Amino acid sequence: MIREILVYPDKRLRLKSKDVTAFDAQLHTLLDDMYETMIAKEGIGLAAIQIGIAKNILIINLVDEEGMQQKEDLIEVINPKITHKEGEEVYQEGCLSVPGYYDDVKRAEKIKVEYYNRFGEKIVQELDGLLAIAMQHEMDHLLGHLFIEKLSYLKRKKFEKEWKKKIKVDK
Repeated sequence: MIREILVYPDKRLRLKSKDVTAFDAQLHTLLDDMYETMIAKEGIGLAAIQIGIAKNILIINLVDEEGMQQKEDLIEVINPKITHKEGEEVYQEGCLSVPGYYDDVKRAEKIKVEYYNRFGEKIVQELDGLLAIAMQHEMDHLLGHLFIEKLSYLKRKKFEKEWKKKIKVDK
């Protein structure tokens, strides 16, 4: 089922998510709905809070060399923790909760992350490139943060001004 994505400045996007304790059919349905929603909205990542559910759940599905998203490449991440960060990289990010806006964000180049899959199995991965960027972006959502908060003061002011104009036009 495709769910509605919360859009900035919706206050629910500021909620801090809670850990998942039950790896059950309800969780599996939520993960499946998140995948359908992300694909329908042409995203590469989605945190549960973006559909109004304050749980430490996110999914990432990057595109392959042909520009396609393959379901077998889907990463389902539950209760993630970054245990190591290294380097620095600037990448132009966008967000389904801030549609149509993209800007450069500085993040760790490489990360080591621990999380659980849908069956409660622990996974430890070392990530770099876009996958590391996407993981950090989605994990920020779980803490109630959006990528626009990482912009410089001047860029943030410019964004707020443009966003207010966009909201008026869309109404």
